[in-house]
Amino acid sequence: MAFILDREQRTPTARERLLLERYCGFGGLKCILNPARELTDAVHWAKSDLELFAPTVELHRLIRENSRNDLEYKRFVDSLKASVLTAFYTPKEVTDTIADVLADYSVRPSRVLEPSAGVGVFVDAVLRHSPDADVMAFEKDLLTGTILRQLHPDKKMRIDGFEKIEKPFNDYFDLAVSNIPFGDIAVFDAEFQRSESFGRRSAQKAIHNYFFLKGLDTVRDGGIVAFITSQGVLNSAKTSVRNELFSQANLVSAIRLPNNLFSDNAGTEVGSDLIILQKNLHKTELSQDERLLTVIQTDTKTNLTDNAYFIHHPERIVHTSAKLDTDPYGKPAMVYLHEGKTAGIAEDLRRMLDEDCHMRLVMRLYSGAIGQAREQKAVAVVGPEPETVAAQRDDAVLYDTFVAERVVEDEDAPCPLADAAYRDREVVFRREPRAADAVGVELFPKVRQGADNFGAGSDLLLQGRYGRSRRRKVVIHDSEILRFV
Repeated sequence: MAFILDREQRTPTARERLLLERYCGFGGLKCILNPARELTDAVHWAKSDLELFAPTVELHRLIRENSRNDLEYKRFVDSLKASVLTAFYTPKEVTDTIADVLADYSVRPSRVLEPSAGVGVFVDAVLRHSPDADVMAFEKDLLTGTILRQLHPDKKMRIDGFEKIEKPFNDYFDLAVSNIPFGDIAVFDAEFQRSESFGRRSAQKAIHNYFFLKGLDTVRDGGIVAFITSQGVLNSAKTSVRNELFSQANLVSAIRLPNNLFSDNAGTEVGSDLIILQKNLHKTELSQDERLLTVIQTDTKTNLTDNAYFIHHPERIVHTSAKLDTDPYGKPAMVYLHEGKTAGIAEDLRRMLDEDCHMRLVMRLYSGAIGQAREQKAVAVVGPEPETVAAQRDDAVLYDTFVAERVVEDEDAPCPLADAAYRDREVVFRREPRAADAVGVELFPKVRQGADNFGAGSDLLLQGRYGRSRRRKVVIHDSEILRFV
């Protein structure tokens, strides 16, 4: 159908759109790697896969008939084969849950990136809340990319690898959201290769690590990266990539998903994690949970190595049952299942994600308010002449002269006072919760008279013009600026 729409240069009808949306790729269908050009190729197939032989032959026929030449046919087939190990499409209930919870916390992005889009289930989920969002999506598989373009003709759908994104899109997007590919698939990125960071250079060796760091590059300060990925990101014994991630981003949520998440779409069980980060370029230290996420340790209950975060926080694993088994590579591993299937998984995920966003999502960072405050911190507002202000306590009136050296919006802005009552003591501005309009001002008073009337524990009210036509009252109590009113 995608070939027909492409040939006829038209958008799909409502019925055709529903059919296209049902496409879920070839993830887990290793039979697609077998020869299937002729009926005689069946001898090369395992008996367990023979029931899929005829549909695979038909697939090859359709691709061949709709390819312009043998070279294009080969490109389609090679692209499909390359997607077998990584194309596990996320159920709509899960993508909707992630988009819904983020929207509940006012993450309604204007610019959205989907670096591994499939047929666009994450794109659809985000657009339900932000229909006018500017979306850029990448899909490397040629057939899937063709369907993606048919489903979203008015968006920037690129049939290409995410590594081809241009440098001007760094620090550009509000939200990057996806179910990213995984595995020891190397990706070359010249910028990463030249980096002084070992974590960035080594990330090229595993596609899931590369997508995380590259995705973080593309979002602006305060922007959100929400990726479903294999457990390889958090369970790798090599910590350099995680250290790099948390050096420039805050943890919002880390939730381990059950192995049967992709059973309906891909017919396979594979472990995966949902990791949500918020970019913070001015970060100075890691939180306790972030430090746990960089550590691999042995679980004394299972004697298996695991990420320390999930050992200390087993409540962040979505499951109804757990058993010691093996992973897809035959290694011992814990296998988590959810008897509620997709609907039950989505319900538990919604609860956990809501709790995490409530605890960790910094909306002032996302909205840009903190960034604006940092910019204003460096703005000098020195006037040509010092201003006279009134200092009042009860019925006493004193007159001080001060110079407003610069305006700052910092919760720990030092404010040294030079008068007799507060000499050699540092006053700290404490912001009241949600006082978004509060502005700290560094004051350097020159006392003219009566300063000794104000002792420790008294309230001193300074009223005057700070900066250009901006009037503030600041209450000072016991060497601390308590509030602006």
